Amino acid sequence: MKSRVIGLLALAGMLGAAADPYRLALPGYKYDFPRDNFSHPEYQTEWWYYTGNLHASDGRKFGFELTFFRQGVRREARVASVWDVQDVWLAHLALSDIDGGRFYHNERLNRSGAGLAGADPAQARVWNGNWQVRWIGDGEHLQAIGDGFEFDLTARSEKPAVIHGVDGVSQKSEGAGKASHYFSETRLRTSGAVAFDGRKYMVDGLAWMDHEFFTHQLAGNQSGWDWFSLQFDDGSELMLYRLRLKDGSPDPYSSGTYVDAHGKTTHLKRDEFALTPGKLWTKYPIAWRIGVPSLSLDVSLGTRLPQQELTGTNRASPSYWEGAIEVHGSKQGHAVKGVGYLEMTGYAGPVSFGG
Repeated sequence: MKSRVIGLLALAGMLGAAADPYRLALPGYKYDFPRDNFSHPEYQTEWWYYTGNLHASDGRKFGFELTFFRQGVRREARVASVWDVQDVWLAHLALSDIDGGRFYHNERLNRSGAGLAGADPAQARVWNGNWQVRWIGDGEHLQAIGDGFEFDLTARSEKPAVIHGVDGVSQKSEGAGKASHYFSETRLRTSGAVAFDGRKYMVDGLAWMDHEFFTHQLAGNQSGWDWFSLQFDDGSELMLYRLRLKDGSPDPYSSGTYVDAHGKTTHLKRDEFALTPGKLWTKYPIAWRIGVPSLSLDVSLGTRLPQQELTGTNRASPSYWEGAIEVHGSKQGHAVKGVGYLEMTGYAGPVSFGG
């Protein structure tokens, strides 16, 4: 559930409708790696989304985000010019200096022509300008330079990719194809350097990667969503999303995935977990309580850096909140804690969905 796609759908509509139909995300999709790490141009919308919590040797804490979005504008076999717009590519970069109380973020928009942006299995990378992720051996190398900050990180997955949903699809609303093909790397051991204000910090920590591709996903009666990725200190992870209807109630297609310490997954339906919002920062609930009775899980989460709002400046970049969080509570009668990321959309204004 990534909010930048809202603006990309609007931008694609301004540029023109696709000449040929795109595929729908339907049950029965067979994932294949490393193929599925890269682009799926037969689907109209796609993203690669890295977030993580890092710490320096002195204990200073950081959050980071590096994301790439592809939105198909037209799907044609023949392209007259390298400058013809087949896809638009948006990328977003953010760094949370949690202990320093600062939040940095940049974005950029490009086309795929002339190699400005893309996802190429031959090069084993996804990029937009000089922001990139490159697959090297069993690791992923993340590099990006923003306005006054940068990072250079290497991430290695400690578990196999996690497939979300049922029968290869993560259903988001009623109807065939109102879904995505969605997988994650839920525990990426990450190390490298972050730099800002003329200082470099060597860091370690955990990251999370989401990759989704689809053509139609959401419905007009949905007003936004709340998405959670949690990494616990017992080696397990939890992803949940709550789709919100315009009357404020949760959509029945909200769901999630629990991943145990050995990588075994359990799909969670809407009625199998509870999400209770708490303390507000401006419009956003930045404190939550999560309960999953089947796991005997009861945790609270919050952030020490409330101002992790990504403020949009144009139609292709609506404002939303996404940032690093800390988690504590109990699981199966034992204390548990962890880190994660929280995304909230639709609080800063109406959300319009394409498809």
